[in-house]
Parts: sequence; structure tokens; C-alpha cells
Amino acid sequence: MAESAPRQGILTVSIKDKGALYAAYMPFVINGGLFIPTNRDYDMGQEVFLLLNLMEETERLPIVGKIIWKTPPRSGSYRTSGIGVQFSDQDGGVARNKIETYLAGVLASDRSTHTM
Repeated sequence: MAESAPRQGILTVSIKDKGALYAAYMPFVINGGLFIPTNRDYDMGQEVFLLLNLMEETERLPIVGKIIWKTPPRSGSYRTSGIGVQFSDQDGGVARNKIETYLAGVLASDRSTHTM
């Protein structure tokens, strides 16, 4: 997974394989969400705009969200540092549905993820 942030509130995220998508997706969050590895500092509740590129798709999904999870750098845990972004309902569930279609059959897995 690659993350870049030309400005603090805009994130461009590329997820190229199903394993990385599974590790990043947060199905337990209302409207869905993604964990994005980063060392940048964000505030809880901060609004962000994601441009999400999934797998080999040429089109990026625009997603409005807010920060609901933080794993700070050097937190002493074995977890990857980063942020959890909850999707807003502005896209009518398009991003969540697309992600869950890619993850069909593995969402019920007990493999660990970046968050749980």
C-alpha cells in the first residue's frame, strides 16, 4: 500500500493486492473505513479526502472521511503506525461496496489486520 499527502487533508492511497486491502479495511466501522500507514500527524475527528486506487483499476475513488483511529509512531506496539479513516455516507456506499466485493469470501477470516 502506498500513501502520499501533498497537503495534510488530501491522501492518495494505492492498494495493489487483496492481502493489503484485507489488512487495511475496517468493516466494523459505520460506512466502512481504511487504515492508512503514515507517520504524519493527524487529529482525531479531522476531515480528510482520499483518492483511492484499488488493484488494477484506472479510476480513483474519491472518498470523504474523518480520522477515527491513530496508531502513533514509536507507540511501543507491534502495530504499524498510521490512521484509520471512516468513510462518510456522501458517496452512497460506493467505496465500501467496491472494497467488500474485492474481499468477498475473506471478510469473515480471523487473520489479523492493521487495526484488530
